[in-house]
Amino acid sequence: MSSLDGMMPFRTVREEYDHLEETGALRADAAQRAIVDALDALLGEISTKRLATKSSALGWLFGKRRKTHEPVKGIYLYGSVGRGKTMLMDLFFQRLPVKRKRRAHFNDFMADVHDRIQRHREAVKLGETKENDPIPPVARALAKEAWVLCFDEFTVTDIADAMVLSRLFSALFAEGVVLIATSNVAPRNLYRDGLNRQLFLPFIDILERNVAVMTLDGPTDYRREKLDQIPVYMSPLGPETDARMDQAWQTVLDGRSEHADTIALKGREISVPRANGTAARFSFADLCEKPHGARDYLAIASRFDTLFVDHIPVMGQERRNEAKRFILLVDTLYDQQMRLVASAAVAPEELYRGTVGTEAFEFERTASRLTEMQSRDWLERVRQRALSPSEG
Repeated sequence: MSSLDGMMPFRTVREEYDHLEETGALRADAAQRAIVDALDALLGEISTKRLATKSSALGWLFGKRRKTHEPVKGIYLYGSVGRGKTMLMDLFFQRLPVKRKRRAHFNDFMADVHDRIQRHREAVKLGETKENDPIPPVARALAKEAWVLCFDEFTVTDIADAMVLSRLFSALFAEGVVLIATSNVAPRNLYRDGLNRQLFLPFIDILERNVAVMTLDGPTDYRREKLDQIPVYMSPLGPETDARMDQAWQTVLDGRSEHADTIALKGREISVPRANGTAARFSFADLCEKPHGARDYLAIASRFDTLFVDHIPVMGQERRNEAKRFILLVDTLYDQQMRLVASAAVAPEELYRGTVGTEAFEFERTASRLTEMQSRDWLERVRQRALSPSEG
């Protein structure tokens, strides 16, 4: 978006939202408008605090009158997928009148936190610091870099994250950090059924004291509308198909950044090369040339609801092991009712050309399922499953 002398063409979220509505870039949505007003109110509070903390005499007097030492409560916005949470937060972030601000996917932020904690522990071992507890210095450094944090896809699935969140955010809020976050679940459902969840519960209390919890739900799932327009099985392989897969992936990302991820499973890790939120992207080689089994595929299906698989080749007798894994993968995705977006050398019924062994017979079922997973009926079943997820 263009700017003039550092100013946004639209100063408030409401002005930009109205413009997008007038130009047809989005549809009027009463639920979104309520959030827009709350975000503009928060912008006003942050602007007041920023002015009051300036070093000028006028700023000091203004700050004293406005009691700027009182903390600014952020916003925790949750609701079903595709309702526009990320879009609204981005409009807000673009208008934040502060230099020290940060917008990040929550998983990326926590990976950074753990890296900082590890570096601090190494500094303690080397005698470079006498501060044994890494949380306070890490929180101070984070707050110094950004006193307004915007998190997309706030979710807690990792026990390592769960165990540090209470102390970390207690320290961040004490430093005056303001949090704005989007999530698919209410705060009370974060880390639900997680290991040692009772140790995580204090964080929920801390979070609810420092943010206004708001929900955004409405009749229209805008992301799903976009997803329904993308092809889900593309062939033959080549630059054009790769470009179409990339375009479909960008539609799923919906403006978010991607990152590498891992899934812990029975003392080992499954590497996820590209992920964001509930979507992951692998190559056929990642999934079927490595020694993965049913438990691995189920773990992937439990973490994500949309899976991209690039470069599915033609398989013959020489690739029986890969074919077996691919059969197992498709069976798992089918049973879990996942959305599969794939690029392949040929149509599903031509993918396996071996004639000996059980793979040829079993692959008939795989081809049939791959065809069904492209149908409108299948995609509607996937949609309904996504619209009514469990709260876990």
